[in-house]
Amino acid sequence: MSETNDVNDAIKHFPRLRARTLRFGCGAPRSAQTVGDGSRALFLRSDGPEDLVTALWLSWFDESGEHHETKLADPRELLGATADSEDVPAEEKARRERAREGGTGIVGYSSDDDGNRIVFTINGRLFLTDIDWNDETGAPEPHTRELAGEWLDEDPAMYTPVLNPRIAPDGEHVLYTTGSYLMLVDIGGELGDRITAVYGVSVEDEDGNPAENTWKIGLAEFVAGEEMDRYDGFWWAPDSQHVLFESFDTADEPTWYISDPADPERRADGRRYPRALTRNADVYLTVITLAFDENDRYAGITGNADVDWDREAYEYVAAVHWRRGHDPLVLVQNRRQTRDQVLEVAVAADGAALGATRVLEEHANDQWIDLIHGTPAYTPDGRLVCPLNDMAADTNRLTVDGRPFTPAGWNVRAVLDVTDDDVLAVVQRAPEIATEVPRAWAGSGAASDAESLFGGHDARSFDVVSIDYNGTITPVTTDPGQWTASRGERGIVVSGRDMRSARAQMRHILGEQSATISSTAAEPGFAPNVTFTRLGEHQLYTAIIAPSPSSPYAHADKLPVLMKPYGGPGFQQVVASQSFYWEGQWWADQGFLVVTADGRGTTGRGPAWDREIFEDMKDVTLADQIEAVNALPEAVSRLNADGRRPGVPAPDLDKVCMIGWSYGGFLSALAVLDAPNVFKAACAGAPPTDWTLYDTHYTERYLGLDPDVYRRNGIVQDAPGLVRPLMLIHGFADDNVTIAHSLRLSQALMAAGRPHTFLPLTGITHMTNDETVAENLLTLQRDFLRDALA
Repeated sequence: MSETNDVNDAIKHFPRLRARTLRFGCGAPRSAQTVGDGSRALFLRSDGPEDLVTALWLSWFDESGEHHETKLADPRELLGATADSEDVPAEEKARRERAREGGTGIVGYSSDDDGNRIVFTINGRLFLTDIDWNDETGAPEPHTRELAGEWLDEDPAMYTPVLNPRIAPDGEHVLYTTGSYLMLVDIGGELGDRITAVYGVSVEDEDGNPAENTWKIGLAEFVAGEEMDRYDGFWWAPDSQHVLFESFDTADEPTWYISDPADPERRADGRRYPRALTRNADVYLTVITLAFDENDRYAGITGNADVDWDREAYEYVAAVHWRRGHDPLVLVQNRRQTRDQVLEVAVAADGAALGATRVLEEHANDQWIDLIHGTPAYTPDGRLVCPLNDMAADTNRLTVDGRPFTPAGWNVRAVLDVTDDDVLAVVQRAPEIATEVPRAWAGSGAASDAESLFGGHDARSFDVVSIDYNGTITPVTTDPGQWTASRGERGIVVSGRDMRSARAQMRHILGEQSATISSTAAEPGFAPNVTFTRLGEHQLYTAIIAPSPSSPYAHADKLPVLMKPYGGPGFQQVVASQSFYWEGQWWADQGFLVVTADGRGTTGRGPAWDREIFEDMKDVTLADQIEAVNALPEAVSRLNADGRRPGVPAPDLDKVCMIGWSYGGFLSALAVLDAPNVFKAACAGAPPTDWTLYDTHYTERYLGLDPDVYRRNGIVQDAPGLVRPLMLIHGFADDNVTIAHSLRLSQALMAAGRPHTFLPLTGITHMTNDETVAENLLTLQRDFLRDALA
């Protein structure tokens, strides 16, 4: 078969292959965590390109420096055939939906400090892997067994579900939550495993009978997982003697029901949802001191105190960090997210009552304060590292004891490690401010031609760097891409994607030794034909995807334009990673010039850029897409004039359409409703049409608390203006952007007599991993747009 036929065949089969491979993630190593001194690292990987069942692995170097990979635990060996027919608790399914986790088997794990004991769940059962090390060969010898299985079977109503298990730093005990009880597992020994409920939440009616329990313990509330990237609801102390845990009451939140109309016998699932402009869950923190007997078995609680802070003024618990040698840090935010406090919770502090707090720092911003993963954090010697939205320098920076130390123009996106000498961070450089680049990056995406192909070290690249407290930057990653890392004292694991490789990459580095962790992930079979550029007055970072050289549309003089944005706050799509453009390439080979432009409000360009959309998301984000369309002809002409690449077909501005999902779906519907002179058709997937139906923490961050602002930014009221073809797509099982959004817009369109197409998806959530649905979704949208533009 010729190369041309290979590419065309790969494009044809792309939708199904992407769904079967979980977006080409199956068989790729992920979720790496260095353990011990960093010479070893845990990670997850399934056995093949379409294998959803993920196993636990260890990457390690022997004394000669040779690298090895050892499988520690395989769900199929532990459970047999049932590993492929997963049955997990509803609460775990909800957590995975919040984390956008599509895999099965071992999808998360917890390790002790030494990295020799690891706990995880499979199908709701609790397992422990013990690693012994062979004295002669130096190789690991893993042993995995089920923990406390007899207890789970004897009284499942009491001891299950097993949610979020975390092993103590000393490896002697495990905590998990059932949602109603915090459970402690004594591990083995001569006395065997034992489970004890150490704390619980329950509700009784006036007669003493069990009533509806709106309380949860040891879990993160909905907005914490969905919007704050905080998935834990309890935290071990580094000394393994204390525990800090969350409990929350959802009684004041509205109850929403997710139903399956295709199965009328199935009861609707009711759950509490923190709808914008309504009440949040009432969140509490408690710290306890645990006692253990001479056999290291749990013997009771010797200290118990609620954490004391101004919960009325600061109702969000945004982050918790507990470093060895220090008391825990808690970051709390006010409802509007314009003020926060960094609290130290007294646990081991001399003279302070257990659970008492002292305010270490306070921060404020007129619009909102960004959360930076990994902060606040202590250095080992006790200095405090915090994030700062530095509006004067137009940079998201870090401070140490209140002093900004990261340079202007280097926007910090996440903190990965904090030492006495430096922080390891993910950054995005603003070249307009930080004009100089480190020597290690010289020639890496620097020339204009290379930058147009592979991206540059700017908002398109999530770079891992070390920053010392004098502001000196030392790159860890060299090529532009989407990178992260886990670092130990001697070793580091770097993982991510870039534009040069189709596969996700993971490298374990120990001094001068470096090894690539193997991958069996599938590849799409084609490289996206992407050109990066900047468009319009706002110099929007833009990716233009043209048809493949083998496509029948490759030599077209002019093509319809398909705008394919996310376009909303808190996210970006113009990133130096091939994976962001595979679907765009499929569209390009159907006969479109595909354009993704990151407008104001998308991340990576500093706090002023982010805040351009404050209380005005609707108008600003649409205006930037229009700006990109209008600037496109000149940009394509300029790209073709340099003659260094095959020509890009000219954009046909009489045939411009838009597709998108989530905020991109909102933007797509908005485009044909409010700018029909520019956009001739749209397909809107899971669009939030009425912002009062979305959650508090996300929506109120950008729109505030004024109901008039919500009305102004919604699109349901724009329904009478529809004069262009619009397809609405929504999953009935979506518990993030519920189908009520599309139904309300459809109802308004019907009331106004405006024809439109509605594609409801039975059983589909906010993620669409079913291969039949994935393929048909694309082909139905393609045919709809072709007909609309004909």
